[in-house]
Amino acid sequence: MMAPQRARSCESTYHEPGDTEVDGRVDAIAVVFGVGIPATESHASRVSDISFSRESLALQAALADRYTFERELGAGGMATVFLVRDVKHDRHVALKVLRPELAAVIGAERFLQEIKTTASLQHPHILGLIDSGENAHQLWYAMPFVDGESLRDRITREKQLPVGEAVRLVVEVAGALDYAHRRGVIHRDIKPENILLQDGRALVADFGIALAASKAGGSRMTETGMSLGTPQYMSPEQAMGEREITARSDVYALGCVLYALLIGEPPFTGPTPQAIVARVMTGEPAPLTAARKTIPPHVEAAVLQALQKLPADRFASAAEFALALGNPSFAPSTAASHSLVRGRPMVAWLPWVFLAAALSFISFEQIRPKGESATEPVYRLNIMLPDSAEWAGDVVSSPVLSPDGRMLVYNGRDSSSARRLYLRVMDKSDPIPIPGSENGSLPFFSSDGRRVAFSLGARIMNVAMAGSAPETVCESGGLARATWLENDTIIFATRTGLMQCASNGQVTTLLKSASGERFDFPHGLPNDRGVLFGMRGEVASRLMVIDPRTRAVKPLDILGSDPRYVATGHVVYVNAEGRLRAVPFDLKSLAVMGEPIAIDEQVRVEIGGANMALSRNGTMIIPGIGSQALVLVDRSGKFERLHAKLGDFGDPQLSPDGRRLAVRLDNNIWLLDRTQGTLTRLTFDSAASRPVWSMDAHRVAYTRQIGRRVDARIINPDGNTKADSLLALPSLEVWEVLFAPNDRSILVRTVGGPGRRDVWLSSLDSISPLKPLLTTAANEVAPALSPDGRWLAYVSDESGRDEVYVRSFPGMAGRYQVSRDGGAEPVWSPRGGELFYRSGPLLLAAEIRAGTSFEVARHTPLFSDGSYVSDGTHAVYDVTPDGSHFVMIKRLQAASYMTVTLNRFANLRDRGAAARR
Repeated sequence: MMAPQRARSCESTYHEPGDTEVDGRVDAIAVVFGVGIPATESHASRVSDISFSRESLALQAALADRYTFERELGAGGMATVFLVRDVKHDRHVALKVLRPELAAVIGAERFLQEIKTTASLQHPHILGLIDSGENAHQLWYAMPFVDGESLRDRITREKQLPVGEAVRLVVEVAGALDYAHRRGVIHRDIKPENILLQDGRALVADFGIALAASKAGGSRMTETGMSLGTPQYMSPEQAMGEREITARSDVYALGCVLYALLIGEPPFTGPTPQAIVARVMTGEPAPLTAARKTIPPHVEAAVLQALQKLPADRFASAAEFALALGNPSFAPSTAASHSLVRGRPMVAWLPWVFLAAALSFISFEQIRPKGESATEPVYRLNIMLPDSAEWAGDVVSSPVLSPDGRMLVYNGRDSSSARRLYLRVMDKSDPIPIPGSENGSLPFFSSDGRRVAFSLGARIMNVAMAGSAPETVCESGGLARATWLENDTIIFATRTGLMQCASNGQVTTLLKSASGERFDFPHGLPNDRGVLFGMRGEVASRLMVIDPRTRAVKPLDILGSDPRYVATGHVVYVNAEGRLRAVPFDLKSLAVMGEPIAIDEQVRVEIGGANMALSRNGTMIIPGIGSQALVLVDRSGKFERLHAKLGDFGDPQLSPDGRRLAVRLDNNIWLLDRTQGTLTRLTFDSAASRPVWSMDAHRVAYTRQIGRRVDARIINPDGNTKADSLLALPSLEVWEVLFAPNDRSILVRTVGGPGRRDVWLSSLDSISPLKPLLTTAANEVAPALSPDGRWLAYVSDESGRDEVYVRSFPGMAGRYQVSRDGGAEPVWSPRGGELFYRSGPLLLAAEIRAGTSFEVARHTPLFSDGSYVSDGTHAVYDVTPDGSHFVMIKRLQAASYMTVTLNRFANLRDRGAAARR
């Protein structure tokens, strides 16, 4: 096993006026949640066994049933920070204890009252509050422990950040501040030390002290010798001690932060705090471009406006500051009040921009293709999704927009990892869950945008946007991609053809597959002129259109899939290489009228479908792809990275000796040598996935998809031979294989008719028909054999929901239910005696009692795995040979935002006209 990586220290050697010097050298400053502590050599050597003060020992005793104190992390002017372990949840948290004199000023009653407001701040870029309390006049509160660094550390290490990254981080902070400001909370101490970095994302810390202390009164704070704010980042009105501090003060401080990130130091410095305050009050910041010519003019203009002396001359909100940073046409205004950012006229897209700015960061870009005079500017902006409603991010969770682009529905997960559909009305602040949509997927709107339908098991459901309980539209036989026509008919795709569902729920066949082709991605045209769809043949997919009234079918002579029509007169689709394209299309003749045009958007394509939403008016929304890493997780939930590479990983499988790891990456199988730390490509197929090792480790089998075929292949892991066909079935798709312990046979999990997922046994020694193992009317997935080959675990929905079962192998006698409240992804410990499985957000271990029969002795929850990639039909984690660790795929950065693009297709009109000429 790889040795655990040491946690990075948070040391900084940044020197500002006021830093303490020892023996002629500046102490390092260890920044933990914005608290600076001297980190001399002697301190660093004893930080792990530091002795606790009498007061902290008393607090430890009072909180012993809730927290175990491990060590002091830092002590500053406002508080002392301790690293503690949360006894109930078995996790590290940071516990802050206010200085006695500050606690006396604030008072326990005021502190506990104001800290409730801090606890209500739930934003992706705000470090949240876990707990708080008072004990013997000691005031404390607890926050998540972030093992990372602050912006101060980044400045110390790199001096100046890349312009794009600096702007991105500040816009993330602006989103957090605007969220807090709209709830009446002013931070008052924005500075690089209070902005933490977790997996590259900004987290604003220390709202707790700022809010409580600010309510205590300026005079009483002055008596203690303490003040909120840091001179280099303090607004003029705050430096003058004004009692009424507004959101514009935080905007000023954030402007100072961006100035420091770009230049390497804040706009005003000096030998003493008094000198700095004097310059803040009377001086003017030096132009940024004089020190760094690569800074765009609009960024400099936005920073200088944020740094105006008079609050009225700054941006009215952090959202406006963020908007200006993303607008290349922004120019500073001389007016005293800036309620609007000047630039290009804001028409229909104005609510989108302000909504995006208020919720998160904005990435706002104008595009004019070379050699082309665009009729309208193209705008891109990002909207943030809260952690309580993040995008699910898998193949059945593509978002969808209403035809007018005003409503977004997507498949998301809440904080407990439960799946449901969420509605995001674009002029509202937050997404809301759609009642009754739990486990729903593949949503689509009615043509008038008043209802949304979705697949739920083998049914299509629909619900009114005005609010109502979901009702069944018709039986679909399984998950179905569908479109809702203007005549209230729903067209959906199955393995055997295109089906149409009338308003009364009656289902009839619209188009039947004659030669084994598979139809998919239906999309209705305006006025029900036709239905676009993709037809997957043996090796490729092509675009088709059908007139639902005459049932006449017409090929469009374009290889591709997932076609969608936009009102600019284009069909947008995914080409054979998985790239987004648009082609001019005539509604009258239902014919292509020109050459395809490349659409340079980063869209994730899976099984021929583009994970994006596209409205009839051309508004496009693309979910962000969160970064993922291969990690090794122990039984308590602690993890370490297995490799530095981040990517779209899937299906990790360890070799029997645990030295090598087969994993899907970028639609092929790669091997990670854990001893050497190398990651090398093994296969060169299209859409390869789900690798599995033979017991002797001499072979790796995997599934491959080409066109409508899904088969299994096998390859030597040494990479000196080409892959060979292992199993191809004419009437079934092979989605998973598993070697039996003797390596002489394999288990095969297939997809057959609508909603049919079954498990079979196939011999590798001879050509013989498949032997049925699990072929009931229910769906059976995720087969897993025990190390001794005696027991087969699997998942079945026979009870109405997925549960983990075990049968004897190969006789399949008996049936033992393992999970008790839903279960998925069973994996045996290689040492035997335990069967691991997922249930909701938890990974559990079922201890198997030794004996001739199967019996579970106990269930032990191990850790919450909500941040790890999961798949209800297949195990996407593995267990090390000693059973002590798990190889998993961790979402280091969740798909927490979606990119909105406006006017992208309007600019293609001239190109389409040129193509027609």
